[in-house]
This record gives sequence, C-alpha cells and structure tokens, in this order.
Amino acid sequence: MRRVVVTDERLREQITQLSEQLAAAERTSERLESTRETVLELDAEDGLPPPEPLPPGYHEILAAIEQAADALRAKDVCKALGTGTEPRHTEGMRAKLKHLVNRGILTEPEPGLFTLPRPTPHIPAADSS
Repeated sequence: MRRVVVTDERLREQITQLSEQLAAAERTSERLESTRETVLELDAEDGLPPPEPLPPGYHEILAAIEQAADALRAKDVCKALGTGTEPRHTEGMRAKLKHLVNRGILTEPEPGLFTLPRPTPHIPAADSS
C-alpha cells in the first residue's frame, strides 16, 4: 500500500509540473501569435506582400549558422545539427542553404561558404556647413 501512495504522490507532482510547463508554453504561444499578427499588420502598411514562412527545419539551420563564429560549409551545418555527413546529406543541406541565399536570408561570400548577412554600418552624412 505504501508503494501505491508514493507512486500517487510522484504522479501528482509530475502532473503539477507538466501543467505549469503547459501553461507557460500556452502563454508563449499566445505572445508569438500576437507578435505574428503585429508583423503582418506592419507588412500590410508598407504595401509589400508578407514573406513566405520558412519550411520546417530551416530555423534550425539558421540557428546553427548564427551560433558559428565564421561562415560554414554544408557539411559543417550537418555536423552542427547532428545529421549525417554523407554526400546525400550534405547535398540536401547545400540545396537548403542555396535556397536561403536566394531568399536573401543568408549570403555566400565564397562558393560553398554560408553565413548571415553582415549589417552595413551606417555612416552619417558629412556636415556641409
């Protein structure tokens, strides 16, 4: 009987923890939806169509590249994501990276090297007085 009581208590604790985690995830989801709506409203104001969302898996690629100190090759991204590094994996990754370059999300400073675009420094106009 004691074992059942201990198991019941442990399960109730886990339910409480999971309920708290679920509530936090729901709050985050609500904030993200609100942010998404705001971004879409702002996009509509400038008259440009909103960008297409990225397909599944692309956010992980961007996160890996963002964390890297230097530009990465397709094989490096595969390693960072824990996928295989066989040619079929690296070629698939290269195609995804090229897709991100074509969308203007990544740059390819040299053939086969991919990185996030560097912000151009703002140089104030010289005062002509």
